[in-house]
Amino acid sequence: MYAQSMQPAEYEKLKDKIKDIKIAMLTTIDSQGDLRSRPMATQEMDENGTLWFFTSDDSHKVEELQQNNKVQISYSDEDAVTYVSVSGIAELTKDAQKIKELWSDAFRAWFPGGKDDPRLALLKITPYKAEYWDSPGGKMQTLFEMIKGVLTGEPDKSSQHEKLGIGS
Repeated sequence: MYAQSMQPAEYEKLKDKIKDIKIAMLTTIDSQGDLRSRPMATQEMDENGTLWFFTSDDSHKVEELQQNNKVQISYSDEDAVTYVSVSGIAELTKDAQKIKELWSDAFRAWFPGGKDDPRLALLKITPYKAEYWDSPGGKMQTLFEMIKGVLTGEPDKSSQHEKLGIGS
């Protein structure tokens, strides 16, 4: 139902917005219907628009995804004044080739067995829509535009907001 809901140009725009933001907040829905968020390191957004994250196959988030595989991922870069929200479908995979491709020894802190750790898995997230808020001029430009708006009564025209995918 959600696959291929974003066009290639939209994936490229999304990739550009998140390329420098390494940590995201991944939100799942628990068995009580409550939202649960946790920080996750994005490993890659591939050429198909798929987002990849390392995880432990025995984590609470994996249990939650077995009940409801819809997720929301939030990216925030205060310095660049860029904020991104991604909705997607998550799938757990133990694809050895993809694990090898994305592996870094820094992950031994969580997976002492390395890329062969039996708990190591990947979350493969296929986005179906995204939304971003961006001020290309950064903090100083945003501050200037806010002050200008207060003084002139005119709204800030430097900020960008766009919806990508379904519902846009």
